[in-house]
Amino acid sequence: MNIPIKNLHCFVTLAETGSFTRAAEKLHLTQPTLSKMLQRLEDHWQQQLIIRNNQKLSLTQAGELLLEHAREMLGQWHLLEEDLSNLRGVQRGYLRLGVCPMMSSLVIELLTAFRARYPGVRLEMFEYGGFGCEKALLANNLDIAFTALPATHADELTAQPLTAYPLLACLPAGHKLANKAALDWCDFGSHPFIMYNQDFALAKLLDSLARNAGVELNVAYRSGQWDFLASMVEANMGLAILPAPICEKLTDKALCFRPLSGGHTWDLALIWRSHLHLTPAAAAFLALSRDRGQATARPAAE
Repeated sequence: MNIPIKNLHCFVTLAETGSFTRAAEKLHLTQPTLSKMLQRLEDHWQQQLIIRNNQKLSLTQAGELLLEHAREMLGQWHLLEEDLSNLRGVQRGYLRLGVCPMMSSLVIELLTAFRARYPGVRLEMFEYGGFGCEKALLANNLDIAFTALPATHADELTAQPLTAYPLLACLPAGHKLANKAALDWCDFGSHPFIMYNQDFALAKLLDSLARNAGVELNVAYRSGQWDFLASMVEANMGLAILPAPICEKLTDKALCFRPLSGGHTWDLALIWRSHLHLTPAAAAFLALSRDRGQATARPAAE
């Protein structure tokens, strides 16, 4: 029996959502239809793939193995569809793009320009932290992604730099450190620090910079939302470091900002797998970003 590619897509969606209800809604199917698809897969391989319980579905060992290969096959199927549909140029298809929530407002002009130039390409965006984008790329679940450098899996990824923004210390208004023209890493050591979620590339960068300066940050709270992070600083819950364009959005809060000694920056880039050829839509997106910013691709390790 041949397994339709649709059945594999349904299985992956079910495994990722962990729920028949959510998977059926996402796939626009009824739950009985989804259950029948799963049963066909289990009958074909004569293996139980999913363990059903009252809380959340879990995968058997066979299910984990199928999920790994199904993701790879779906990724290759996506590449094939893109190549075939674009033999006449970038007219159709879709682009799977990873975007960090902190970057969304900073890349909107590029997204708008792409939609205007290639109206027939469906742009599908997924929100991850920088590390999450890397994992999704390596699992072939994304074509290309925005992130902050350096990348964790730099030996497997290529980067095209976009823009570098200064990093600024974020302090409550009237804080004693506001008297300094610039802050050193040692200034943060005795204060609670409000850090980004661990899958954010910026969190890894700040940890690395502090360690290189011989400072262990006293991380008290974590957040993936820059506005909530700033509110915690305003409430005297700790100090933080924010990119300059984010600081410019916080005019309604009682905060002050100071540069960091050393002039550290938040370096935004597009990344993709080094040894996997790009779809025509992804290549067009890269070319457009290069034309607008005169950037050149380089290994993500640099």
